[in-house]
Amino acid sequence: MRFLGLLAFSLFFSLVSFSQKTVINGIAPGAEHKVIRVATPCDLITFWEKNLVTSRVDSTGHFSLSVDLEKTTSVIISIDFHKTEIFLEPSKSYEIRIAPMKYDEYTEVNPFIQSQNLMLEIVESDPQELNNLIGTFNSIYSGFLTENFNALYHDRRKILLDTFRIQLNQHFGSVKNAYFLDYASYKIAALEQLTQYYNQGQLAKKYFTDKPVGYNNVEYMDFFNNFFSKYITVTSNTLRKLDFTSLLKGADPYKAILKAMTVDTVLKNEQLRELVMLKGLMELYNTTTYSQADVLAAINAAREKTKFQDNRVVAEDIVSLLTKLQPGTMAPEFTLLNRDQKELSLKSLRGKPVVLCFWTTYCEGCLSEMDLIKPLYDKYRENVCFVSVSADKYFSKMLYFINLKKDYVWTFVNIGDQSDVLKDYDVHTYPLFVLIDKEGRIYKYAAEQPSNGLEADIQKILQ
Repeated sequence: MRFLGLLAFSLFFSLVSFSQKTVINGIAPGAEHKVIRVATPCDLITFWEKNLVTSRVDSTGHFSLSVDLEKTTSVIISIDFHKTEIFLEPSKSYEIRIAPMKYDEYTEVNPFIQSQNLMLEIVESDPQELNNLIGTFNSIYSGFLTENFNALYHDRRKILLDTFRIQLNQHFGSVKNAYFLDYASYKIAALEQLTQYYNQGQLAKKYFTDKPVGYNNVEYMDFFNNFFSKYITVTSNTLRKLDFTSLLKGADPYKAILKAMTVDTVLKNEQLRELVMLKGLMELYNTTTYSQADVLAAINAAREKTKFQDNRVVAEDIVSLLTKLQPGTMAPEFTLLNRDQKELSLKSLRGKPVVLCFWTTYCEGCLSEMDLIKPLYDKYRENVCFVSVSADKYFSKMLYFINLKKDYVWTFVNIGDQSDVLKDYDVHTYPLFVLIDKEGRIYKYAAEQPSNGLEADIQKILQ
């Protein structure tokens, strides 16, 4: 069958070899004057995000963005903390409509738990456009799985999967989009794993061993993440016998582990083997059996020595993820407006330790703790910078409140629409205190609150 034949093609037939501009025009009623962002995961193992482009919705609700892409990319479009996802292809233009929303109803919430999904529509798009193809495929796939899950999983009725392939061929037999074909192929691979259509060795040979690594295809990487979960310590009959503790403590753990993993014939492809090693090391980091310092050293060695640029990106992202906000790492930068509506950057405060306090006017606990900052400020202001970061949506709300508090004389800044600052500092609850040293590095996260030992932390950092 043509569809199945196309699925057998080499993964990631070269889509493009150079950067091409992709344009997004659209409308988002209710989001007038708000910032709209387009971001993408740097890799699909850590999902460490990077911003591609930002713009501002105009007074009529319209916006326009453009981004240079080298390959088909899954991106996240966000307004405030509300998100939606879309696939973008190089050199294409998209006309989108985001459903109306009352964004300002979400001004006094924890954005990490009360964000909403943005409803997105691509206006007047071709049914053969990638997002439409994937949407149609996912709808058919979900219906099939819902109707037949017990028969597939419990009864292992493999014939149902054969029938489903015929159904897919009738819908998508003429499709030539390489990204979609690989996407569909690895969704089917998940069903083959569910029904035990093939054993693990056969699945690995069919979908990994002799295939190029599909770093940017979300379904390839989803299948990869599931297939190789705890692979080096549990799933692989050969690798689980290795003494990773000794290998990690050797002179060159990166080289030693990579060489030891060659005993697994599934991983004869060096690029795949190295990626599986990185995923496995990330899992070992959070296992009490292994030294985090040793694991981190091995990942850093992989970052420096790998021959594969995509694996270097993954290693860098793993290090960033595992060490985020750890003592000694650089505190995330920001530039926000102070009470005088002048820009204040964190970098400008270097030379003195900084006490950051994330707070809101509607948080009662924040207010009681900030009352206790005043005596600390009076005592240490010559040697320490105190900065209270208001997460209130509107600058005017912060300003009105602190103007009522005549003894709130230290530095105040407001997040406004720079919600990325809250993500950078993982602000899930208020108040949150962070202590930063004079070089701009994290000294303690989260620091104690004024009512519970912050002064002791300040004295330690000054010593």
